[in-house]
Amino acid sequence: MILKISTISAKDFLISASKKSTIFKERKEVLLRIAEGITTNFLKKGTLNISFISKNNARTSQICQVWAFLASKNFQLPISTFSGGIEVTTFYRNTIRVLQKSGFHFQLDNFSHQNPKYSVSFNNEKTTFLVFSKHYDDVINKEPFIAIMTCKKSMNQFITSSSFINEYHLPYFDLKTIDGSVNQEEKYEAINQQIACEMYFLFSTIKNSLS
Repeated sequence: MILKISTISAKDFLISASKKSTIFKERKEVLLRIAEGITTNFLKKGTLNISFISKNNARTSQICQVWAFLASKNFQLPISTFSGGIEVTTFYRNTIRVLQKSGFHFQLDNFSHQNPKYSVSFNNEKTTFLVFSKHYDDVINKEPFIAIMTCKKSMNQFITSSSFINEYHLPYFDLKTIDGSVNQEEKYEAINQQIACEMYFLFSTIKNSLS
């Protein structure tokens, strides 16, 4: 079963978001610190794993993983991106919908009423990656990794271990708080565009630092 509701190119959306959205000074400073940390560790290893972590791994952490995956491919960086949660829930339907509208294609890989798995592709490329809600130390998430916390609720609950290299905080608006509201679609689209813009900036900064 292929879920497709848009003909837009995800890559075109990524580039457009980088031009249309504004990253304010304080936020840019955070992204630059993360880029510096990623670059430093990348130079040591020649490759790197990044995991975006939230409380439920249902919304912002998933959106970050998807856009980071595309950004790493766009800038030809051998960086693997993952996501996880403090708890396991489900890849929320509104999250899937906003990414579909941005040009990503979701194919149902393994059906589960509680937590289905989807294979994601973009730009008619053969490259796919699997997405579903999972704990941050799920076996699919490669170690060691740099942890990027995407919600305030996860910041004080992340269990530190030897599997992570460093931890950064990049919180986004809690989309769960507006689910079911009249403006949920508009807010999801705004956060999705913000994340796409910031992932473009993050990975372009890493690329420039390595050049």
